[in-house]
Amino acid sequence: MSNTAGLVIPCKAAVSWEAGKPLVIQQVEVAPPQAMEVRVKIKYTSLCHTDLYFWEAKGQTPIFPRIFGHEAAGIVESVGKGVSDLQVGDHVLPVFTGECGDCAHCRSEESNMCDLLRINTDRAVMLSDGKSRFSINGNPINHFLGTSTFSEYTVVHSGCLVKVDPLAPLDKICILSCGISTGLGATLNVAKPKKGSSVAIFGLGAVGLAAAEGARIAGASRIIGIDLNPNRFEEAKKFGVTEFVNPREHDIPVQQVIAEMTNGGC
Repeated sequence: MSNTAGLVIPCKAAVSWEAGKPLVIQQVEVAPPQAMEVRVKIKYTSLCHTDLYFWEAKGQTPIFPRIFGHEAAGIVESVGKGVSDLQVGDHVLPVFTGECGDCAHCRSEESNMCDLLRINTDRAVMLSDGKSRFSINGNPINHFLGTSTFSEYTVVHSGCLVKVDPLAPLDKICILSCGISTGLGATLNVAKPKKGSSVAIFGLGAVGLAAAEGARIAGASRIIGIDLNPNRFEEAKKFGVTEFVNPREHDIPVQQVIAEMTNGGC
């Protein structure tokens, strides 16, 4: 049991008060975890474009004030009632699409869209009681994706945390909680390319590079990377990309370019 278990923890967080406005680093209060929840001390958090997208709030429901962040790594500070698979001191990664382990989706190998913990960008509170665990002077601050890692401490449903090897460097593996798992999983678990096949990947950012790595692991013989930024091509070779297409360099649709390169398509 940590010496802060059951207590409200004051800490710093980057709070977004308004769409598109600079985040404010300020003190917030983080309440103890309730049933099936875990309070995590965030050690490292990275910036994903999804955070930027919802901070801009140009095409979504604007929910403010809010603490963004979802790609991170941390250490369990305390656990709520009913949590049996995690304990104080465990190293964990948050995931915004969690698993309850009991619903039809969780029991299926073909889906990870858990009935209880699937991604919900409009939910800004915890599931157990419909309340926020963040506050400033008694006023609630909204959660984001059930993770809110732009805070020194956060509260997450236990089904949205993955325990990891404590020897793994948290400053490196934090990106596994979103960018890498998204791209790698898209290739290995969804596309499932056969050994010797050809694969096309659109966009060579973090997710695209992870998708390329998945294609390499699967044994694809040709991995074609498509991106408007040629400066990404050299780095992408390290992740298995064998050929590159910049749509700006062609006068025909990019899918036609790929079809011609591959004698009909990947």
